[in-house]
Amino acid sequence: MDDATRRNLALFPIGIVQRLTDLTARQIRYYEQHGLIHPLRTEGNQRLFSFNDVERLLEIKSLIDKGLNIAGIKAVIGKPHDLSDEDSEALLEKAKEVRSELSEGELHEFLLQELASRAGQPGGPASTIQGELSRFFHDRKK
Repeated sequence: MDDATRRNLALFPIGIVQRLTDLTARQIRYYEQHGLIHPLRTEGNQRLFSFNDVERLLEIKSLIDKGLNIAGIKAVIGKPHDLSDEDSEALLEKAKEVRSELSEGELHEFLLQELASRAGQPGGPASTIQGELSRFFHDRKK
């Protein structure tokens, strides 16, 4: 599985994303309503987020903390690229397969490995995003 596919796999339910980002479910839904994120949906309409979605939410949170409003955030980061229905279905199927094999702890470990592999790389997450995710994993081990 290539890096782009792995980072776009929708594996994380909103509860995990809330803990990772310190955002409420309402805030996350608000950013979705404004087209800043596009989580995939299961057959039961549950939102599933990818690592890219989590990074984007942390970026949004950072911009909000700096005083930008939604219009400013849209101007800075723009909209994510929409996937075709075919690509969405394929990613959702792959995510179901992976999720059925992983426990919540293993999902957290997957995120930790992804964070470690991207640290310090050009195009990797911004240091504030790394700090936010690192804090989550540090707190989780307690």
